[in-house]
Amino acid sequence: MLHNSGISRIDGGLIERDFPGSSRAVHNTSGICHHTAMKKVLVYVPVILSLVVLGAHFMRYGNTLAVVGVLLLIVLLFVRLPWVARVLQAALVLGALEWVHTIYGLVQVRAAQGEPFTRMVVILGIVTVVTACSALLFQTPTLKKIYGFHERE
Repeated sequence: MLHNSGISRIDGGLIERDFPGSSRAVHNTSGICHHTAMKKVLVYVPVILSLVVLGAHFMRYGNTLAVVGVLLLIVLLFVRLPWVARVLQAALVLGALEWVHTIYGLVQVRAAQGEPFTRMVVILGIVTVVTACSALLFQTPTLKKIYGFHERE
């Protein structure tokens, strides 16, 4: 249906609106913008990726307790309380420090054996940065709202 009211089409419970000077936003009939929903989902991707890679690292070294801990942290993502965000932030910062420790240890071993290590340092350095930045995502307005932080924090 075309109307002058800005509603272009109504079908299947979705309302597509054209807003002057911006891209289209698709809303469901309850008024939730799909762009906002996608943003909420996408903000979790680096966090989950960081935790999964950290869990794989611990599994590689046979640390079953740490693997279980990482799996619990992933489950904790579904608990929408402020303390959960802080626990996840702390875990991700500790995870980044674990990557720094791992880089240092592997460089020592490879240097002692005369093997190249530059590519390994670059790759694990990127993993370290992504893990640290995942912790910072909990400071974004999107995750602050999801985990119930108020303006005072």
